[in-house]
Amino acid sequence: MTTAAAPTPATTPRTVDATAPSIDRILHGHLDDHLGAIEALRDQLPRITAWGDELADRLMHGQRLLAAGNGGSAAEAQHLTAELVGRFDGERRPFSAVSLHAETSSVTAIANDYGYDEVFARQVLAHARAGDIVMLFSTSGRSRNLLRAAEAALRVGARSWAVTGAGPNPLCDACDEHLALPGPSAGAQEAHLVALHLLCRVFDDRIAQREAAGNGRTP
Repeated sequence: MTTAAAPTPATTPRTVDATAPSIDRILHGHLDDHLGAIEALRDQLPRITAWGDELADRLMHGQRLLAAGNGGSAAEAQHLTAELVGRFDGERRPFSAVSLHAETSSVTAIANDYGYDEVFARQVLAHARAGDIVMLFSTSGRSRNLLRAAEAALRVGARSWAVTGAGPNPLCDACDEHLALPGPSAGAQEAHLVALHLLCRVFDDRIAQREAAGNGRTP
């Protein structure tokens, strides 16, 4: 026996408080922030291209990338190092890239013994050598542990790059070069992921060119 479908209740229009934030307005605002930061990347393509070229040159000649960040920025930094040690688009040999925040025993020991401001700086002093690149991700550009890491990079002769939210900010000032994107933290952080993928595209292109020309260093 076929059971008749229950009648659909009439939909009563919902009254929206005009003074309350509309979720639709909130979501569109988030997308606007995201798109603004992404559009700002277009003006930064020359810097990203230069960074990818330099990163390829240094890593092919035995230097390494050390990366760090806090919270979501730690995830961005670790995403980048994974792309370099693993692969991005095509097959290629691995390159040395380490996320300092992922060294959990070192991070917790240093934080316990020296304070959280030192968790990255002490690792930079231990691992970085002249010619290495220390890349620091921060939406605020004000994290003290990253500022200390930039100071440590200077001490050992490593190059320091900052990827931040809106500038000017202290981390941009502390590093050799920086990429600062406008907008609230979420929009800037989402654009950081696009920026690191752009960097990987340049890196892979330069690696392929150098190896095709016979300029790659034998692992």
